[in-house]
Amino acid sequence: MTHARGTGRSRLPVLEGILPFDTATAATDLIAGATLAALAIPEVMGYTKIAGTPVITGLYTILLPIVLFAILGSSRHLVVGADSATAAILATGLVAMGAATGSAEYVGLASLAALMCAALLVVARLFGLGFIANFLSRSVLIGFLTGVGIQVALGQVGGMLGITEPSGGTLVRFVETLRLIPAQTVAPSLIVSAAVLVTILGLDRINRKVPGALVAVVLAIGASYLLDLEAHGVTVLGNVPGGLPALGLPAAVMTVDNVTALLPTVISLVVVILAQSAATSRAYAMKYGDSFDENVDLVGLGAANLGAAFSGTFVVNGSPTKTEMVDSAGGRTQVAQLGAAAIVVAVLLFLTGPLAYMPDAVLASVVFLIGLRLIDHRGMADIYRLRKGEFVVAAITAAVVVIVGVEQGIVLAMALSIVEHIRHSYRPYDTLLVDSGDHGLTTVAIDEGGQLAPGLVVYRFGSGLYYANASRFTEEVMGIVERADPPLRWFVLLGSAIADVDYSGSDTLRQVLEELAKRGVRLVLADLSPGVRTQLDAYGLIAKIGPANVFGPVREVLAAYAAASA
Repeated sequence: MTHARGTGRSRLPVLEGILPFDTATAATDLIAGATLAALAIPEVMGYTKIAGTPVITGLYTILLPIVLFAILGSSRHLVVGADSATAAILATGLVAMGAATGSAEYVGLASLAALMCAALLVVARLFGLGFIANFLSRSVLIGFLTGVGIQVALGQVGGMLGITEPSGGTLVRFVETLRLIPAQTVAPSLIVSAAVLVTILGLDRINRKVPGALVAVVLAIGASYLLDLEAHGVTVLGNVPGGLPALGLPAAVMTVDNVTALLPTVISLVVVILAQSAATSRAYAMKYGDSFDENVDLVGLGAANLGAAFSGTFVVNGSPTKTEMVDSAGGRTQVAQLGAAAIVVAVLLFLTGPLAYMPDAVLASVVFLIGLRLIDHRGMADIYRLRKGEFVVAAITAAVVVIVGVEQGIVLAMALSIVEHIRHSYRPYDTLLVDSGDHGLTTVAIDEGGQLAPGLVVYRFGSGLYYANASRFTEEVMGIVERADPPLRWFVLLGSAIADVDYSGSDTLRQVLEELAKRGVRLVLADLSPGVRTQLDAYGLIAKIGPANVFGPVREVLAAYAAASA
């Protein structure tokens, strides 16, 4: 979807997130960029625990990728970087390939996955496949992210307690971790984790703009150095390489076999990137009356993942949490993201040394909170209250993510979203139009019955007419005719909600026309869209029904019926 931005938009799809440049807001954007860096640096380092890559690769996700999207994307607000959902999907796929977590081969495969995502995103742009993002319904996406949050949080309990992570699936590892708590818990690691949680949550309650995670990280590094926590059994990160990332593609792992093995994982990643990025861009464009172009954003996201592949890191995604960080700090253009990238450069060049003293329990605690925040209990409660059927779908999706795996969860999420759509279109909310007296025309359920005038019924079919709901359409129409009292003379099909009629639907409409004619009932069409009328004309149905039986608004039908009855 493209929204007009007004004057000043660049002719080429470059710098659309920055131009027109406003010097009056530049300082605020740069401050927002500094806030983003302060909040996102510990967050992306935490995501490396989910992705299974070295901690320094987290910083790389908000360096070249964030700059490339700022240049080539269209959204003025969307921030790209590491994301918990995509990190979890990636880790699941790489572990299944047998790569050792954190090894050079593993990092190379992670970069290859980013390269493949970049290629698929560009292909999606060339073939207009951005609509794939719509195959994840909002309710299913809430269930999916809730499942990811549960999985991520459960996976960090051992690290917070200093317990060596067991093998197996999420629930198996968690149960085994609980069993090992009495024997293997490292008290200093537990104290560090508790202090980190108290610091982050406490500062968050005092002032949400204070970077609680960054404060906790800095204090933990200081305590680790001064108290020599490693000597007391607390595991630390150890040496973290400084400097800018070496640029280049992961040639050693770029084989046909690896590409083939990674393809299912990459497809799952691209679906999440499409859905989450487009939803975030759309939300902030609506909030500020700005524009964004989903097709241009696909190029920007592809370039960002290409940058991730070249800089030796993993897949990046449009991040709702990071976008909210910038928005809350007053950032309104991609200048904020460029400012954040500049700060990351300074950290890589001058500040990686102290990271060696960071306790592993710190990152485990940060990621644990990230997982908890992904669990959208309010969203799930709203779905349960408003749409219990959709809640079951969301809950099943969450359960599959936790019990089976993230990759399987995203495939199920897409399938359930499609099934949910088919179910709604198969059983649309069909109604009858009746006269309520003082309140004018209103709709009632089919079972209630009702005629707009004696012998005249107006039936509103609530979906496109296609092969899956054609038999339901026939059953409802004939049921209305058989129960009518007085007997019907005109049966009006109100087409305001019919967006499409496929070949099966046209054949069904022809059969209904013939059956009504046998019973002496005249089929009338009203309020058809021009597209549907063209379809029916192509099927030969307008000629068969009769152009005189095709009307515009219902009031025209009433006038014609009154004249015919006079």
